[in-house]
Amino acid sequence: MLDVSEPSITSPRLFMLTLYPSLHIKDGAVARLTRSSRDSQQADIVYPHPVERAVAFEADGFEWLHVVNLDGAFTESHINDTCIEAIIQKVKIPVQLSGGIHDMRAIEKWVDKGVQSIVLTSAAQSDPALVREAAKLFPGKITVKIDSIDGYVARTGWQKSSSLKALDLALRVEDAGVAKIIYADINLDGALSEVDLEKTLDLAFALTIPVIAAGVVQSLQDLVEVKNYGASGIEGLILGRALYNGTIDVKEALALASS
Repeated sequence: MLDVSEPSITSPRLFMLTLYPSLHIKDGAVARLTRSSRDSQQADIVYPHPVERAVAFEADGFEWLHVVNLDGAFTESHINDTCIEAIIQKVKIPVQLSGGIHDMRAIEKWVDKGVQSIVLTSAAQSDPALVREAAKLFPGKITVKIDSIDGYVARTGWQKSSSLKALDLALRVEDAGVAKIIYADINLDGALSEVDLEKTLDLAFALTIPVIAAGVVQSLQDLVEVKNYGASGIEGLILGRALYNGTIDVKEALALASS
C-alpha cells in the first residue's frame, strides 16, 4: 500500500487521472525489469507480442501508452525500433517513449515517427543544454523521468544515488521548458518501489508542470489515493506489473480514474 492512508475508496474523486499502461520491450517482447541494469538479461518475458498488447490496451480504453525500449536504455541497441514503429502506426492513442534517447538525432527521429512524448532520463542529468534545446524545438513533447533513492537522483543502473536532489533536477528541467515529470522511487537494492505518494506530492506541489507517478501498484486503493491528490499536480499514473498479473481489474481502474 501507499504511505498515505486517506482517503477511502468511496471518497469523492474530483480530478481526472490519466493511466499509462506500460510496455517494456526487450528483444521484441514485453518484459518486466524489476532491478538494476546488471540484471537486465534476467528480465521476465510477460507477453510475446508487444503490438498485439498495445492494440489491446487501446481497445480497453486507455488514452496513452508508455513504451520503454529496454535494450536501447542499457545497450543503445536498435533491435526494438521496428516493433516500436509498428506500435505507433497501429494505435491511434498517443505514445510516450523512453529508453535509449540521448541526443537530438534520436529525439527528432522518434518525433518524426509520431511519438507524442519523448522521455529523457540520464540525458536530463548529463546534458541540460539538450533538454532545453529539445523543449524549445518540440514544445509539449519532452518529458523527464526522475528515479530517486531517498530523495536523490539515482544513477544509471539504479543501485546508487547521485549528489543531485530529485527536486533540484525537477526544478531545473521545468525551467528548461519540459512538459511533464515522471517520478519513481527506487529501493536501495535497485528495485522499483511502491508509489511513494509523500515524495511525489512534495515534488508536485513544488512544480507548475504535471507530475506522473510511477511505482509498484498493488490495488485499486493505491490508484484512488493517487487520484485524490490530482489538485496537487499529479496528472497520471504508470501501470505495469498490475496489468499483467491481474492485481487490478482494467475496467474498474479506468472507471475510477475517469470518475
